[in-house]
Amino acid sequence: MPDFDMLVIGSGPGGQKAAIAAAKLGRRVAVVDRPDMVGGVSIHTGTIPSKTLREAVLYLTGLTQRDLYGQSYRLKEDITVADLTARTQHVVGREVDVIRSQLSRNHVALYAGTGRFVDPHTIALREVTGHERLLTADHVVIATGTRPARPGSVEFDGRTIMDSDNVLALERVPRSMVIVGAGVIGMEYASMFAALGSKITVVEKRAGMLDMCDVEVIESLKYHLRDLAVTFRFGETVAAVERHPRSTLTLLESGKKIPAEAVMYSAGRQGLTDELDLDRAGLTADARGRITVDEHYRTEVPHIYAVGDVIGFPALAATSMEQGRAAAYHAFGEPVGRMHKLQPIGIYTIPEISFVGRTEDQLTEDRVPFEVGISRYRELARGQIIGDSHGMLKLLVSPEDRTLLGVHCFGTGATELIHIGQSVMGCGGTVDYLVDAVFNYPTLAESYKVAALDATNRLRQIDHIGD
Repeated sequence: MPDFDMLVIGSGPGGQKAAIAAAKLGRRVAVVDRPDMVGGVSIHTGTIPSKTLREAVLYLTGLTQRDLYGQSYRLKEDITVADLTARTQHVVGREVDVIRSQLSRNHVALYAGTGRFVDPHTIALREVTGHERLLTADHVVIATGTRPARPGSVEFDGRTIMDSDNVLALERVPRSMVIVGAGVIGMEYASMFAALGSKITVVEKRAGMLDMCDVEVIESLKYHLRDLAVTFRFGETVAAVERHPRSTLTLLESGKKIPAEAVMYSAGRQGLTDELDLDRAGLTADARGRITVDEHYRTEVPHIYAVGDVIGFPALAATSMEQGRAAAYHAFGEPVGRMHKLQPIGIYTIPEISFVGRTEDQLTEDRVPFEVGISRYRELARGQIIGDSHGMLKLLVSPEDRTLLGVHCFGTGATELIHIGQSVMGCGGTVDYLVDAVFNYPTLAESYKVAALDATNRLRQIDHIGD
């Protein structure tokens, strides 16, 4: 008889939820992870610390209050790394305690160490002491996550030339920084350091940034970041980075040279699978270390599942949690619904961005007619109270059946607000529901009613042409 019904490698959002879901079904479950990484990358170097850092930046710089109190307003004049990390360390510590408590309460065994396959049902656990023991299980879930991808041509030192993991260990706030890559992580850190007063240059080989987002929202973000002295170099490729005693020099293939105190690479993620000995389990990973799964998150070996960032897109904590739960249910024959195709995306730039559904460009390409309804925070009482004059909410509405085709939000609370639109879309609601609904006043949620009225007024004009 195997030691466990399910063994999970990795305790991040996906692994943790898989383990707890299996335990709730009355199964014997174990989780293997390094003692300093309980909670996974999400807790220690990814989602939680970066979003906590963002909150500290917003609070200490007073950035969101400057429309009210003037451009010179700052809560603290000389912001140190210690100021920023104190809050992060507190939150990370509390989150780790919560995860340990949840696993313990559900009688999930937590093994400190790293795991690798010996055969499809056996994992060799290497403990911190170096001692190795074997654990067997009917089902295995791989939830090892990812690490930042590092170009081989760049000499990273973790201090002046770094990846997104090293940023959290900076000794001081750099006066200038080059960020290579204008993806989600790159733009989140670009906006944070720009808010702190660092002179930021973003280098991106593509013609634009965050191309999955609404064009108008991205233009608003660019305008806002340029106002914070961020320079964008689109269509440019880094040829080399030189490290000097007190600074760096980034050389672009176009011949441009960019001096800065630090360089941060945000060049995608690499699956943490190279030490798993996947071949012994009959598995393989692609060049980016990702494992292929089916719609139930099963690998090529039916009793082995993989969830979270290690399987690739969308690589979000929120989707990883659902994948973990679905994998555990499927493994033990428990009915489980498919993850809803309407998945909200949240990007924690300053200001934040969130959307659900399709963009204007996607609808135009698919030849789907739509009408637009917009609400701007500066026209809302709540927007004036909180001092956000940049925020906006956009609804894309079908003129045929008046359903919502997409919701796009930019500004304070965007990642929270988006769930109202997600719920209406998921339930097949129409723009008329939002027109007739009563929202608390003054709130940002009221922007849904304002945008809905804007959209229906436009639809009415079309319907009454020729009357």
